[in-house]
Amino acid sequence: MSKSPLHLLFLLFFLVLCSQSYSSRLPSISSITSSSSSSSSSDLVSDGVNELQEPSYLHLNTLSSFSAPEEESCEQSYGFLPCTTTALGNLFLIIVYGYLMFLAAKYLSTGSELLLEILGPGIVGGLFLPALGALPDAMLILVSGLAGSAEVAQSQVSVGMGLLAGSTVMLLTLIWGTCVIVGKCDLQDSVAIDSQDTKGFSLTESGVSTDIWTSYAARIMVISVVPFLIVQLPQMLNSTSGRHLAVLIALIVSVSMFITYCLYQVFQPWIQRRKLAFVKHKHVIFGFLRHLKQQTLGRLLTENGEPDKEIIEKLFSRIDVNKDGLLSASELRALIVGIQFDEIDLDHDDAVDKIMNDFDTSRDSHVDSNEFGNGIIRWLSQVQGSRTGRGDDGPHTMKYLHNFHQETKREHDLLDVGEQSDEVVEGVEEGKGVLIKAILFLLLGTAIAAAFADPLVDVVHNFSNATKIPAFFISFIALPLATNSSEAVSAIIFASRDKRKTASLTFSELYGAVTMNNVLCLSVFLALVYLRGLVWNFSSEVLVILVVTVVMGVMGSFRTAFPLWTSLVALLLYPFSLVLVYVLDYVFGWS
Repeated sequence: MSKSPLHLLFLLFFLVLCSQSYSSRLPSISSITSSSSSSSSSDLVSDGVNELQEPSYLHLNTLSSFSAPEEESCEQSYGFLPCTTTALGNLFLIIVYGYLMFLAAKYLSTGSELLLEILGPGIVGGLFLPALGALPDAMLILVSGLAGSAEVAQSQVSVGMGLLAGSTVMLLTLIWGTCVIVGKCDLQDSVAIDSQDTKGFSLTESGVSTDIWTSYAARIMVISVVPFLIVQLPQMLNSTSGRHLAVLIALIVSVSMFITYCLYQVFQPWIQRRKLAFVKHKHVIFGFLRHLKQQTLGRLLTENGEPDKEIIEKLFSRIDVNKDGLLSASELRALIVGIQFDEIDLDHDDAVDKIMNDFDTSRDSHVDSNEFGNGIIRWLSQVQGSRTGRGDDGPHTMKYLHNFHQETKREHDLLDVGEQSDEVVEGVEEGKGVLIKAILFLLLGTAIAAAFADPLVDVVHNFSNATKIPAFFISFIALPLATNSSEAVSAIIFASRDKRKTASLTFSELYGAVTMNNVLCLSVFLALVYLRGLVWNFSSEVLVILVVTVVMGVMGSFRTAFPLWTSLVALLLYPFSLVLVYVLDYVFGWS
């Protein structure tokens, strides 16, 4: 990280030198032409040889040498950044500008992580940071449609669509598949065993598993493709009159979905905590009933499978130490001192509070015999109804408790695996220093993205003209490497830790990045098309986005375990996408 600013300064210095060396040649040419013309026109003194003419070959060479650069001239970005008309020159500039956009994405990502560490995942994490992650892509899309006249914008806007499609496809194919490969662990009962990789490259017994929140993120990603369907509807109906209106409707829907997604990100931590608290409550039910079963040395259920009220009354009398017919919090705490609550970090005071909240229906801070009996009956009914018992369960309470415990344990694994820690930054001064550092990273990343987005779009278009390669394919392959490579490297390194928690966070971030592409970046693109009156002719590109997003989204929505064979599906979708666009555009003429 410490070397990156030095690299940036070096590149900027190099670009300025290139621009000066390039522009320094042009004045010399103009000065020569002006001096020659002035000398010929101001020849006032005759020396007797003014009839002599300059040799014709010199005159022709001079004209040809000066006229060639004018025909092959290029326009410098901002009037000083270098430009070229050759393929190799534009390729070099794509690499340079792409590296600068990579730095912008890297600084934005670093600043976002620091800011999230300080301020938490609430409003900042939900409203501010998701937009920052998509800022480089959105900036490139924006400048691709703002250049020059509507005709020029129409020719260059394919760069923005190529970036949008390429980012989505790369995140869900190359990066997704690589994360499965580098993060694979042994799979047992559809759950990855942390840091255990003994199955090698088994296609079915090795892979990764995630939590339920990752499945929710995949479902949201699938829903986010709705604006693509709306804007594509007139083309599917072979209608030309409603295309402009369809773009406007898709723009409104896309902006609305962006706002909704940000609000969901704001409230998601609260929803996650509520669901996790409910699962912890079920752990208390299991631990308490198991403890009561051990205390009674008998059955809590009769031969008919009904709660045994006589045993429950005996339990109440045993717990009621002072024999006043009421159970206090201290008496309940004395009962559950020996209870071990598996898989959760729950102290006995929290367990007492949960029991009191469930049993004390009169809210008098005591539990009488009726409340105790009704509470036990409710909990036993919940245990019996949680999962269909086997035929030999009968009155055997432990059979039901075992089933209930297995179900609760699985729910806890799905919910708690990606839980964020509630650590806070220690020390006010340290927190201020980290905050200032985060803001500087964000400002630097934003400035670089804003400054070099337009030059990058120009050189991609120039490279397309020089090589006759469609700009879409250049931007589809090259630009996502610049804007998403930092995120890709971080995701792959994070996934390689072979932990369920890191796998869940990695795939959630990938799904979230694609969702932001589909709502924020698409909103910018649709706004350009609508406000500048451009033609929407991206049917093949939209189809590729739909196919890849729906296939990977549906697979991530309905399963939490991903064997190694799923990575092959993801990786093969990348070349399939390129071939599909080529066939649809250049064989069937969709564009």
